Amino acid sequence: MGPADADGGWARSSDDVGQRRLSEGALLQGDRKKRRGTIEGLAMSLSIPPMVQKLQTALHAKAKQSPSLRFYALYDKVYRTDVLQYAYARCRANGGAAGVDGVTFEQVESEGVESWLGGLAEQFRNKTYCPQAVRRVMIPKSNGGERPLGIPTVADRVVQMAAVLVLEPIFEADLLPEQHAYRPGRSALGAVIATHKLVNTGHREVVDADLSGYFDSIPHEPLLKSVARRVSDGSMPHLIKMWLQMPVEEEDDRGRRHRTTLPPECVHAEFTNIRHGLVSGGKVTPMSKFPEKYAEYKKSDA
Repeated sequence: MGPADADGGWARSSDDVGQRRLSEGALLQGDRKKRRGTIEGLAMSLSIPPMVQKLQTALHAKAKQSPSLRFYALYDKVYRTDVLQYAYARCRANGGAAGVDGVTFEQVESEGVESWLGGLAEQFRNKTYCPQAVRRVMIPKSNGGERPLGIPTVADRVVQMAAVLVLEPIFEADLLPEQHAYRPGRSALGAVIATHKLVNTGHREVVDADLSGYFDSIPHEPLLKSVARRVSDGSMPHLIKMWLQMPVEEEDDRGRRHRTTLPPECVHAEFTNIRHGLVSGGKVTPMSKFPEKYAEYKKSDA
C-alpha cells in the first residue's frame, strides 16, 4: 500500500497495477476454462418456463412460415416477468465477474431478485433504460500475448439475454442446417462431427478459415439493416444500437479508469464515432489508437 494521493485513494506503481490487471485476467481465464464445457450445458438445461417456450415456439413458427414477415410489438416481450426471470437464471448459470458498477449476482440475490427485476422492467416500460460501460480486463493468451475481455454489468447481461430469448427464435428460422456457431443446441464440436461424416462419405477437401477480429469490427449499419429485415418494432434496433455503442472502461498503468467516450471538445474528424462509444469488447480505445491526442486531453484535464 502506497502513500495517499490527492483524491484520498492510494498511489500505486505501474508495476503493481499491471501485475494486478494480469492476475485478474489470469484468474478470469482460469475460471472460464474450468467452466468451459459445463456452463453451456447447465444454462441450456434450465427448465424453460412454459409461457416463454410458448412465445418462442410461436415466433419461430411464424418466422418459418413467412420468410419475409417483419415482426412488430416485440419490445414489451423483453421485459415480461417470466422472460426476465428466465434470462436472469441463464445469466446466473453462466456466472461471471461484476461489471463497472461492482454489482454481483450475490448482491442482487441478497437484496431480492424479484424487486431487482421489477426495477429493470420499469426502466424498459418507461424507456429510461441505458446500458453502462463494459469493463475490460486483459486475458493472457497461450502465445504470451493478451486479448481483451469485455464484462458488462449484471443488469445489462440480463436484459441482453432477455432480448436474445425474444429475437433468437425469429432469426433461427432463417439459418441453414450447416450453420453451427452461436446457435442453441449446436457447437463447434457439432461442426467437426458433420465434417467427419462428409469425409467418410467421399468428400476429400476441407477448407478451414477464420475471420480475424470479427467481433471487434462488425459494421453497425449493415447489422442493424439485417435486424430490420425481420423486425419492424423500432425499439428493438434502438436497444441493439445502444449495446453496440456501449463505452469501454479500462485502467491505465497508474490504475486510473478511463472510458472510450470523450467530451465533444476532444472529438476531431479522426475521432468520428468515438464520442458515441465503440464496438463492445473491441481493441480500439482512445488510449490505444490515439495515444498522443488522448495524452494531451488528459494533461489539459489534470
